[in-house]
Amino acid sequence: MKIATAAYPLDWLESWAQYEDKVAAWVAEAAGNGAELLVFPEYGAMELSTLEGATVAGDLEQSIHSVSEKMQDAAALHLKLAAEHGVHILGASAPVNSGLDRPVNRAELYTPEGKRDHQDKQIMTRFEREDWGIMGGGPLKIFDTALGRIGVLICYDSEFPLLGRALAETDVILVPSCTEALAGYWRVRIGAMSRALENQCVTAMASIIGANEWSEAVDMNTGTGGIFGPPDKGFPGTGVLSEGALNQPGWTYGEADLEAIAHVRADGGVLNRLHWEEQIPRVKSVTKAAVC
Repeated sequence: MKIATAAYPLDWLESWAQYEDKVAAWVAEAAGNGAELLVFPEYGAMELSTLEGATVAGDLEQSIHSVSEKMQDAAALHLKLAAEHGVHILGASAPVNSGLDRPVNRAELYTPEGKRDHQDKQIMTRFEREDWGIMGGGPLKIFDTALGRIGVLICYDSEFPLLGRALAETDVILVPSCTEALAGYWRVRIGAMSRALENQCVTAMASIIGANEWSEAVDMNTGTGGIFGPPDKGFPGTGVLSEGALNQPGWTYGEADLEAIAHVRADGGVLNRLHWEEQIPRVKSVTKAAVC
């Protein structure tokens, strides 16, 4: 499958039509370049809060609910575009009121056949839990699609090996991200590359970029798109299939070859995915050693 990952700047929106035109243009560009799977970033939907003015967009609590209320309309738009262009789209994630005590951080996957399903973020960053009150949502899922088996680890989730291992049956893991500083970008990127190494699969990272003085939540963002694989047979020695220029808007494209994934899992130079279980008894038997 050909994957497009976004380095996506948020805009101040004056109308819903402006948002529709923006997303339609992004999807059309990626599809026109042959992409079959499009990945938008974490919290990319926060630009929808600007439709209600500066007071709402600049207030953490009000912006959460403003965006959540618009996600059904956003889903209808993405389903329309997925069908029109014959592509799968992971839409930008958003805070969503899902019936729990507090909103969750949710990304939706849309198919050309008109189907949709979502993945909720599992583990919250300090800002999400301490300042914003976003909570972990439903369980991790494996999406069995016409393109292959797809999983999603939203930003911080990609930094936890056991979450990645839960998706070991996937071919591709998508990593939509929102990172303020260069260090945050590299934490998530290293996480994405590590999950590709451990699971001998492809990971695809998308990022928000740019400054948004109108928002306390997504005021400064650093990143780019990137597509990674295991540094092994059939893949680049660096593990980097494709990467964009830091903080430059646009799509980064790369191929996820399912045959290459199957081959490296069966006969790679190393077999990380197969040998994972050998860790368990060794971890349990760790002992303290006296240093002379």
